[in-house]
Amino acid sequence: MSHPRLERSRLRVERPRLPRTRVGKRRLVRGVVVACVLALTPATWLYASTGDRVGRVADAPAAGVAVVFGAGLRDGRPSPYLAHRLDAAVALYRAGKVKAVLVTGDNSRATYDEPDAMRGYLVQHGVPDTSVVSDFAGFDTWDSCVRAKKIFGVDRAVLVSQGFHIRRAVALCEAAGVRSYGVGVDAVHDMTWYYGGAREIFAANKALLDAVFRPDPTFLGPKEPGVGRALADDR
Repeated sequence: MSHPRLERSRLRVERPRLPRTRVGKRRLVRGVVVACVLALTPATWLYASTGDRVGRVADAPAAGVAVVFGAGLRDGRPSPYLAHRLDAAVALYRAGKVKAVLVTGDNSRATYDEPDAMRGYLVQHGVPDTSVVSDFAGFDTWDSCVRAKKIFGVDRAVLVSQGFHIRRAVALCEAAGVRSYGVGVDAVHDMTWYYGGAREIFAANKALLDAVFRPDPTFLGPKEPGVGRALADDR
């Protein structure tokens, strides 16, 4: 029969020991610095690659098309964060800076339909139904950008999202071949905002990989004439 003290000693986990020599400590510090630099490199790339192509509605150039990214629903209606994005798209449309609004989001299950909820909100706030185009397979930012280019034929667009996400959206759409300007929407600094900001640090790593390797989106499918039709109908 094993002794209780021996059992407890087996369960003990060795704690990592800090180096005691100067050389060891220097190596540890250098390792930490390198790890921090590598972790922040993708975020630095996002800011460097997007430059001054992020601003407010008033700063946005006339681009013909606005792309609004999904941000969740509550009881089948746009969440407050998504509503703020859609309000900015309405402002762009009223200012004559865009003639068509591409709403891209998740409709992977019958009980969850971001694009239709976004369309309903825009129409309710004065954007003609014929000027709204739905992308039902915008499962993430990269998918939305690639599909905007390959499926909907968007070459130039104003992108709309919260400030913590907009630079990633611009960088990815540029990598997908869409010349982009980002409108960063203000948001209350609540838990969702802090979570979104923290999440972007990790999302930037995936964004850099997407921009380098350019994988196919989850779903591609046939070309859609909706954007071209909306632009033609507005003339």
